Amino acid sequence: MRERLKASFAERDERLTLMPLLMKALALAVSEFPLLNCRFDADAEAIHYQPGCHIGMAVDSQSGLLVPNVKHVETLSLRQVAAEVERLTRAAREGRVAPADLKGGTISISNIGALGGTYAMPIINAPEVAIVALGRVQRLPRFDAEGRVVARSIMTVTWSGDHRVLDGGTMARFCNRWKGYLEAPESMLAELR
Repeated sequence: MRERLKASFAERDERLTLMPLLMKALALAVSEFPLLNCRFDADAEAIHYQPGCHIGMAVDSQSGLLVPNVKHVETLSLRQVAAEVERLTRAAREGRVAPADLKGGTISISNIGALGGTYAMPIINAPEVAIVALGRVQRLPRFDAEGRVVARSIMTVTWSGDHRVLDGGTMARFCNRWKGYLEAPESMLAELR
């Protein structure tokens, strides 16, 4: 799907990376599993559900790791998410990201694949309760339904969750929903508002 959309984006001098698609699918999955979009207040031992999905993205900058976040991903078009990802990434790398862009995240993505990494154990960006690390996409051999070896694009995905709030079953169901949207992106159309 991304390859088909790239031409449409290029016509407007826009760029479509994988990150905006990952974010839109994540926001849809979060709407079905709102516990992953909450914050935990340890002092009050309270869970606070967040009204919007503000997805943080780890950016390797000159001053170290920064995690700006795209606000209200659930309300933005794919083009708007792509523009925000590009703006925030550029600002972080140039050391001029605004403090407001670094605050208010509800769930984060660490794309170690952009640096050639394949696997990581991400650390939760408190007070968020979940983070995902994405390895680089690799073409690897897999078996198809008839038992033949075929090349498939595979990305390692690793989640960390705050077990004071989340359990493994919830994380697995959430990840499966997100994966379903990514493997069949047309299924997101039924859920978009």
